[in-house]
Amino acid sequence: MEISTSGSTVTINGNIKSVGDFQTIKSTMDSVTANNSQITLVIADSISITSSVIGYFNKLILKDGIKIDMRIGNDDLISLLDDLNLTSVFNVGKN
Repeated sequence: MEISTSGSTVTINGNIKSVGDFQTIKSTMDSVTANNSQITLVIADSISITSSVIGYFNKLILKDGIKIDMRIGNDDLISLLDDLNLTSVFNVGKN
């Protein structure tokens, strides 16, 4: 997995699957949300997302008041988030 930022946009390429991926996402999002209350998160091609990352995004939205607009490239991941009733919470759209 690779992660990059540009302003308030965070882009993730590759599969999100390990504890290390979670730590990388968390530290990147922490630095971006320090200066931004609205984030665009682009998950270009991951086919899955770990529960720890989902929980962290929920915490950002529900506790910290960060607005996340998630743009996802993989239809299966969109379906997964829809099955978990998270598409509206994460403002999921097709990338």
